[in-house]
Amino acid sequence: MKLVELSVRDFVHELGSAKATPGGGSVAALCGALGAALSAMVAGLTRKKERFEDKWHSMEEITGRADRLREHCLGLVQQDTDAYQEVVAALRLPRETDEQGILRREAVQASLKKASAVPLETLRAAEEVMEIAQQAVEQGDPVTITDAGAAVHLAYAAGMIAAYNVRINLSQIEDEGLRFECSQELEERIARLKARFDEMERHLDTRLKG
Repeated sequence: MKLVELSVRDFVHELGSAKATPGGGSVAALCGALGAALSAMVAGLTRKKERFEDKWHSMEEITGRADRLREHCLGLVQQDTDAYQEVVAALRLPRETDEQGILRREAVQASLKKASAVPLETLRAAEEVMEIAQQAVEQGDPVTITDAGAAVHLAYAAGMIAAYNVRINLSQIEDEGLRFECSQELEERIARLKARFDEMERHLDTRLKG
């Protein structure tokens, strides 16, 4: 089942079913795709108006990046579910003999590494979506400010949910070097994402209060 080919109703139904997938990681990637799409919408509406001609170049940049990020995040929706299912399959492998135990352990570790890598990529994408959402807030047509603000929140949600998934999978990985490297990148990206989100919240609050 290809998740991104489902209707919205069917996707939500699958999400609410008593199955482990799709789960939070796929939702994080979907949030990233939605944030990118909203940023593109703001850019497109702004480019339609002659009085914002000085912003058209910036809006074209947003559109190009948003289109790429939207498709990338949609791919991650499926990849996250697939990665989790690989973990489940590895955990179900037999371990009755020493050889089976070794093979199972290797399979579990390999699947956990993939299950960490996918949400980490979602976090990277979310940080980039946050960048174009900020650009949309600051330079887009003022009538689209709430749409751009929604993109900011979706990017933040995408990144933080993805970070949860990275952390829980990293905690079970035995490779200390990989754990350290991923954890360092994770914390740096979370800090940047939070700082940009807080900045945008203050900016949006000021703008919306008039």
